[in-house]
Formats: sequence, C-alpha cells, structure tokens
Amino acid sequence: MYQQMIFVNLAVNDVAATKKFFTELGYTINPQFTTDDCACVVISDTIVAMMLGKQRYADFTEKEIADSTKTSEALLCLSAESREKVDEIVDKAVAAGATPGKVQDYGTMYGRAFDDLDGHTWEFMWMDPSEVQG
Repeated sequence: MYQQMIFVNLAVNDVAATKKFFTELGYTINPQFTTDDCACVVISDTIVAMMLGKQRYADFTEKEIADSTKTSEALLCLSAESREKVDEIVDKAVAAGATPGKVQDYGTMYGRAFDDLDGHTWEFMWMDPSEVQG
C-alpha cells in the first residue's frame, strides 16, 4: 500500500549547525539528499525535513523568505508516544540551543514547543489513545 510522504522545506542560516542540532535530537541525516547547502533530516519513514540554506531555498520560490525569528511561517507539530517522550525531545532541543515555547496540558492532551536555531516553531504533542476516536 502506498504511503504518502511529506517533505517540509525550511530556510536555514547555517546548514552545518542545523544538521548538528537535529542529530542531537536523535534524528538522522540522509546523505543521499544532503549537500553543503541542504540537509535532509529524516523524522520518520514518511516525514522528511529539507533544511535548505537561504540561497538554495530561494531557488524554489520567487517570494520573499520569511525571517522566522520575527514571523511565524508555520507551526510544525509532531506526535509523540507519551508525555515523557514529549518532555524528552523538547528538553533535548533546549539543551542543543533551542528556545523553549509554550506548554499545553489538558490532561488527555499534552504538548510542548520550541523554536529551533532559525526560529522555526516545532511542537510535540501526546494525546491519550483512549480519548482519540477512530
């Protein structure tokens, strides 16, 4: 069965620092699609973040590139298997240089956020499986 993938493309200031940051969070870099101006961060089998140096990012758009330290271009939210995993990944991110964001605790739903080295907002969210209808 075909599984659709998502390739999130984000502009970054320093590709090498971005690779280091995301490997410190436990993600891998796919060398097949990584160059000096682009890092292919593998989040899961179906989620990939393409971290493009700003000059490389500009090759794909004619629009002005947002300054993600001043404007929110997207909120990237990933699921986590437990509250503890939410804390673990966000704590790793902060230790690696991220800026901590909001904590949201609704009992059956728990999330935390951080801004990465370039100001992109990443959220990690756990939801109680017994509360999820499906």
